[in-house]
Amino acid sequence: MRSWIWPFGALAPRWEVTLRTEPPDNLPVYRLLTGKDDAEFCRRVSEALRLGYRLYGSPCCTFNGQAVIVAQAVIWPSAEAE
Repeated sequence: MRSWIWPFGALAPRWEVTLRTEPPDNLPVYRLLTGKDDAEFCRRVSEALRLGYRLYGSPCCTFNGQAVIVAQAVIWPSAEAE
């Protein structure tokens, strides 16, 4: 827990931050998210980022004859150090 002093002497709110070393819910440290290029896919990527994953590499896309299919890899931060 840290407290900060702002420029005018007022104390900032205190935050407690818990850093996870492993992904939650037994998720893998590396994930390749794939799906149609739509809002649902964007929500899945956003959810992974909210959980603490980081983008890994560039997104990819292809066309399967009916829809654009996209892929984005995400990685858990502790795996980047290995």
